[in-house]
Parts: sequence; structure tokens; C-alpha cells
Amino acid sequence: QVQLVESGGGLVQAGGSLRLSCAASGRTSSRSAMGWFRQAPGKEREFVAAIGWTVWTGDSVVYADSVKGRFTISIDNAKNTVYLQISSLKPEDTAIYYCAHGTWPTTAARDYDSWAQGTQVTVSS
Repeated sequence: QVQLVESGGGLVQAGGSLRLSCAASGRTSSRSAMGWFRQAPGKEREFVAAIGWTVWTGDSVVYADSVKGRFTISIDNAKNTVYLQISSLKPEDTAIYYCAHGTWPTTAARDYDSWAQGTQVTVSS
């Protein structure tokens, strides 16, 4: 069981940046995946990015096409914290962002077994 606590959301103007943090506690493994998802009002939860807990190769990081080149996922193993740097923000990035724990490799929400409470990101035009 992995427990996750998020922080870092807020209100930002279009073109701006935020860094979302997700602190993990509990048992993780070398096969753990940390994913970021988001859910905008009236929409389904969608995949944003995922990273293996232990990164060995480039394919242990994956991004949704809509955020590739703008968002960066990273992990600090010593701090048990996963980050999502969200940059060049657009109003359509407005959503509640959730981090989640699963088993690498997966981008499907159904394959994640622990979820943080979510943090609101609002991008104004």
C-alpha cells in the first residue's frame, strides 16, 4: 500500500508554469510506476505522464501527446517524491491533477492502485 499526498497546484496565467509534487509513503518496488492524470470539469480522467520508480532507460518515461514537450515528470528517490513540472500552460490544461501509484509499465488509470487527493490547476487566459 502506497499513500500519496499532493501539493503545488494553483492559479497561473497562460504560458506560465507550476511544479506539482507527490510525496509517497509505504511500500514501493523497482516495478512501481508513478503516474499523473488529470480530470477537467465534465470530462473523463485522462493520462498525462508516467515514470518508473527506478529509471533505467528512456522508455521508462512516457507522456501524453497533448503535453509532450511542455510537461516533465521526474522522481527524487531519496525524498520519495514525484514531480510534474507543467509549463507553457494553456487554459485547456485546467483540471484537477492526480498522482497515482501502479505497476510499470502502464498508462491506464485502471492499472493504478493508489491515488492522491488531487490538486487543482487553473490556467487563466
